[in-house]
Amino acid sequence: MLVMKFGGTLMGDPKAIAHSASLAAASVRAGERVVVVVSAMSGVTETLLKIAASAEGGDIAFANDEIAILRSRHFGAAQALGAAPDSDAVREIRELLETLRQTVYGVYLLRELSPRTRDLIVSFGERLSAPLMDVALGGAGVRAHHLTGGAAGLTTDAHFGNARPLPGAYPRIRDRMSGLFEAGLTPVVTGFIGETEDGVITTLGRGGSDYTATILGAALGATEVWTWKDVDGVMSADPRFVPDARNLAHLSYHEVMELAYFGAKVLHPLAVTPLQERGTPLRVKSAADPDFPGTLVTSEAHADAAHPVKAVTAIRGATVLTIEGAGSFGAPDVLVDVFRVLARENLTVLMVSQSSSMSNVSLVIPRASGPHALASLKQEFGRDDRVRDFTLNEHVAVVAIVGEGMRGTKGVAAKLFGALAIEGVNLLMISQGSSELNISCAIDESDVDAALRAAHAAFDLGKERATA
Repeated sequence: MLVMKFGGTLMGDPKAIAHSASLAAASVRAGERVVVVVSAMSGVTETLLKIAASAEGGDIAFANDEIAILRSRHFGAAQALGAAPDSDAVREIRELLETLRQTVYGVYLLRELSPRTRDLIVSFGERLSAPLMDVALGGAGVRAHHLTGGAAGLTTDAHFGNARPLPGAYPRIRDRMSGLFEAGLTPVVTGFIGETEDGVITTLGRGGSDYTATILGAALGATEVWTWKDVDGVMSADPRFVPDARNLAHLSYHEVMELAYFGAKVLHPLAVTPLQERGTPLRVKSAADPDFPGTLVTSEAHADAAHPVKAVTAIRGATVLTIEGAGSFGAPDVLVDVFRVLARENLTVLMVSQSSSMSNVSLVIPRASGPHALASLKQEFGRDDRVRDFTLNEHVAVVAIVGEGMRGTKGVAAKLFGALAIEGVNLLMISQGSSELNISCAIDESDVDAALRAAHAAFDLGKERATA
């Protein structure tokens, strides 16, 4: 059994959807059982977020105009894929768009957009694209049945916007999918979407369609999970900024998780987590070149002592928040209180560094979260003499090198810092976990492209090499 996930670009227009369907159909014709997971059409999730925000702000005219554009786009795609005007797919798309319009109008009337309602609104992207893939598979000669992640059995907690699967989801998924397979149908499941045990729609976070695919793969005991992309696989760096970046034939689960966390956009950061217990391989494949093996992700590291670093990546749009307090950070309760506030406000921390004198601690957080984090901490510690001051250093990026071969290898940090020094890149913060899987540095955002190229060159990442 294979689980195949198709992202927004590969669902972007009728031609792309038909091509994606042909890739799944080829495996079905070869005798494989296939579960198809789809993202929204490209750009639709962002449009839905803008619609929700405009309705909350009182601009219902903009929201309705954008819904009309979505209507035209999805109806046009259905027609191009061969759906008749009175077909089930067209009727479902019409009903979904009307439900979206009513939901958005409710937000406009209340001027309130809760996380629960935001999840409901953004879920329409995948719910509208799944019928299109169903039609395309039918045109390729494959009998299919589309359903939401929740209907497929993916039950989650109620952490709207960043939900996680419940343990009971796995047997439920197996039960729901087995009935479709027994009926000779290929399931088409909406990525990104789950539901609570009470049937309330949730979302798994941005890029959550990868996560949906691996949850389904783990639940169903898939041979492999294939995530189809418009690139050859996972690259040694972003080729937009590092021209000699190359495809990586193999990565370990831990390596790909580190790369995803530190800004590589090929996979959701949690995508491999469901696969680890069974050791299910994940393969990142190119839709433009289906015969190319892409990148295989497994539990084995395939470390190369001569080349300890596999890739370099970056998180842009960050800020450094420094909290100062005259030696008070030697007391564990201060850090506990800092992180308790950030957790309460659902704010992400990318890096942490504490001075050796324990007089200050610096946190790297997404730039958009900076003002909120600063205000929340000032409110918490406003009259607390343990903390003296807070400062924000904006326009920061984090550059990270990743590779299992770094563990126990001498000279890696020196080579990285030397390469950055030659390029005149100043290091604001440095961090390395005890796993020695990565070294990350906070730098001025204006230096990030130069830093990526310098690190990539220093570790010869542009050179092809044999895999273990």
